[in-house]
Amino acid sequence: MKQTRNNVRNVAIIAHVDHGKTTLVDELLKQSGVFRENQEVAERVMDSNAIERERGITILSKNTAVMYKNTKINIIDTPGHADFGGEVERVLKMVNGVILVVDAFEGVMPQTKFVLKKALSLNLPVIVCINKIDRPEARPEEVIDEVLELFIDLDANEKQLDCPFVFASAKAGTATLDLNNENGNMIPLFETILNYIPAPVGDPDAGTQVLISTIDYNEYVGRIGVGKVDNGSVKVNQEVVIVNHHDPDKQKKVKISKLYEFDGLNKVEVQEAGFGSIVAISGIADIHIGDTLCSPENPKPIPFQKISEPTIAMQFIVNDSPLAGQEGKYVTSRHLRDRLFRELNTDVSLRVEETDTTEAFKVSGRGELHLSVLIENMRREGYEFAVSKAEVLYKEDENGKKLEPMELAYVDVPEEFSGTVIEKLSTRKGELISMGTVSGGYTRLEFSIPARGLIGYRGEFMTDTKGNGILNTVFNGYGPYKGDIAYRKQGSLIAFEAGEAITYGLYNAQERGTLFIGPGEKVYGGMVVGQNGRGEDIELNVCKKKQLTNTRSSSADEALRLTPPKILSLEQALDFIDTDELLEVTPKSLRIRKKILDPTLRKRAGFKKA
Repeated sequence: MKQTRNNVRNVAIIAHVDHGKTTLVDELLKQSGVFRENQEVAERVMDSNAIERERGITILSKNTAVMYKNTKINIIDTPGHADFGGEVERVLKMVNGVILVVDAFEGVMPQTKFVLKKALSLNLPVIVCINKIDRPEARPEEVIDEVLELFIDLDANEKQLDCPFVFASAKAGTATLDLNNENGNMIPLFETILNYIPAPVGDPDAGTQVLISTIDYNEYVGRIGVGKVDNGSVKVNQEVVIVNHHDPDKQKKVKISKLYEFDGLNKVEVQEAGFGSIVAISGIADIHIGDTLCSPENPKPIPFQKISEPTIAMQFIVNDSPLAGQEGKYVTSRHLRDRLFRELNTDVSLRVEETDTTEAFKVSGRGELHLSVLIENMRREGYEFAVSKAEVLYKEDENGKKLEPMELAYVDVPEEFSGTVIEKLSTRKGELISMGTVSGGYTRLEFSIPARGLIGYRGEFMTDTKGNGILNTVFNGYGPYKGDIAYRKQGSLIAFEAGEAITYGLYNAQERGTLFIGPGEKVYGGMVVGQNGRGEDIELNVCKKKQLTNTRSSSADEALRLTPPKILSLEQALDFIDTDELLEVTPKSLRIRKKILDPTLRKRAGFKKA
């Protein structure tokens, strides 16, 4: 018989990028007494990975749990970037309701729409938390209307429309149900969770059913499956069968060796967990997302939506440049292969395929950010390799016509820059769908644009809008191929010979364009040392020394002044490289190079292509 478990609530926090999800979780943890009073706590304590902390973004969804009035509240913090949308979709299967966080100034943004649509389609109740009400330009009343309009646009039912609104400042650690009454703590939000999010319902006497929604990985215990116990209970040393909704033939008997529940930021070992609990299970080697663990007597899989397919791919190649192997610890194709296949343990939206050569692997992901985070992680671990320009993955329809991934791009820019943005995106095959004004003198533009039109555009966009523009994209299915796009108008400045860059050689080279290197850096023939002001590639000798003569002139020995080089970040370098170039990635350096280093062979390849 079905029963309700009143002392548990399972809730996910969903929102657009940077609307304050992780900071909100911090405050819920602090105010529920998870930390000692004198304990030092880092900001955004849930973002545990170094890249998450530096960029201020959440990449992996995280589980935590707090106690409030003898009720255990399991909270899942989810990523906001579209590239990690796959994480959000799966996590929603574990919870009975969501907290939608919306910035009191920015209001409803594209990703707000994406995550809310997923929650409504699963019939989950929603608490709307309007955050950052202490911002000077906050406009909470208008944002309430925007949120309700969004609910109506997404065909929410009457029950969902009648959702509670909580106003908060996660940074200050306060929440209130009434804008006129300030409150000094988060109690109104805790109370709303208890009153509005339904307790889990299940049958304690039925056979075990646990749906695995995320995978964690640990060097010592291997794969850890995280999921919710839907029915029955689960015990240590219990024998269960793994089944999968999308793979009817899968049936495998396994034994549960360790069982954990979440408490604050820790996993705590337990002997048994009942229905409605969120658990972590270790000791099962090939456990995957979407698997259901069932009692052997009645193995019934729980339905689960398929994970979104990748839309963009890059080649990861063993580094074969003249400077290869000098800075990295792991440089061979075996190292590269093992590391990429190990990433598949935790990242479900990633695909790694072998190619016809053992030196290169095709890695496909959800977007440039998704792949650049992987590159940055590998670089920090001591790997050295090269990557090619990101390319989109095409499909064919029934009639054999080429289809390509399309994106909806939402752009908020100050009015004076809107003309430039429209012109740039139109040359990249973008179609303007709508244009309107938002508060603060900003114009909001909405484009339908091929995913390849956005590759390498973000850096240019920031320059064009003087850093004031906001660009958000959401995947919008596949559409007919829109024709060729020229990625880059400028050519490259290419080093002519190997050696060390010298001030005299660089001084002559800087007249031709923007340099990426300074004096004293090692270069090799075929390495890209800068960007040409014009459209063609030019070869230069940056290692050239000044000839010594015995004639003296009054100005000959004046110091040569070099313009400081433009140092590219990983994203900028990935944006800059063209289809005939590679980015050489080592723990210490990022170097751009031509795929074919030899100038004669390069010219021949260019003629063949033309």
